[in-house]
Amino acid sequence: MAKRGKKYLDARNKIERERLYDPAEALNLVKETSTTKFDATVELAVRLGVNPKHADQQVRGAVVLPAGIGKNITVAVFAKGDKAKEAETAGADYVGAEDLVEKVQGGWFDFDVAIATPDMMGMVGKLGRILGPRGLMPNPKTGTVTMDVERAVSEAKAGKVEYRVDKSGIIHVPIGKVSFETEKLLENFYTLIDTLIKAKPPAAKGQYLRSISVTSTMGPGIKVNTQKAAALGK
Repeated sequence: MAKRGKKYLDARNKIERERLYDPAEALNLVKETSTTKFDATVELAVRLGVNPKHADQQVRGAVVLPAGIGKNITVAVFAKGDKAKEAETAGADYVGAEDLVEKVQGGWFDFDVAIATPDMMGMVGKLGRILGPRGLMPNPKTGTVTMDVERAVSEAKAGKVEYRVDKSGIIHVPIGKVSFETEKLLENFYTLIDTLIKAKPPAAKGQYLRSISVTSTMGPGIKVNTQKAAALGK
């Protein structure tokens, strides 16, 4: 087991390991126990009562967080003609068709979000093995394969985040930065929790929100009271 530094251990000692904190208390503690010199990311981890091995229990989508995530999002759009012009007007950082596909095939990945019009998916589909493992592949379920390019670019720039349950039934999503006011982090926290509750698959049985925790980059995890989080989210 890796040895922890003194700053991390001091931060962890401020947390009651078995206590389930109210969301506001937990987020205040995240801010207090962040030990990095840079503006750390605050991440939410939610364990869901689903079996990801079954297609009818997948939980995946995207949501625009009201306070953003504190990061300048770089957007690449695969489009032609008028839709390419629409993407440029909306503020996309990179716009192209065959040329952009070739650039990515050559190993270029300097973007955070990829958006494509449906007519481009024949070409973009060839990038699945490259973009898929990086979580960058455009997908209709997350609104990144669309003819409404202007809206997709605007939402991405505004702080739209994707969520997807992993093999362990856990969803990891950034909800802001340590420098955010607690109220802003709470806005994003509740927006995401409410979105996940609404995304509950009909096939999921039993307790849906199994556990929730929040943490900062390189910081200790803090457990959140799931009942209070769900109730306040609603």
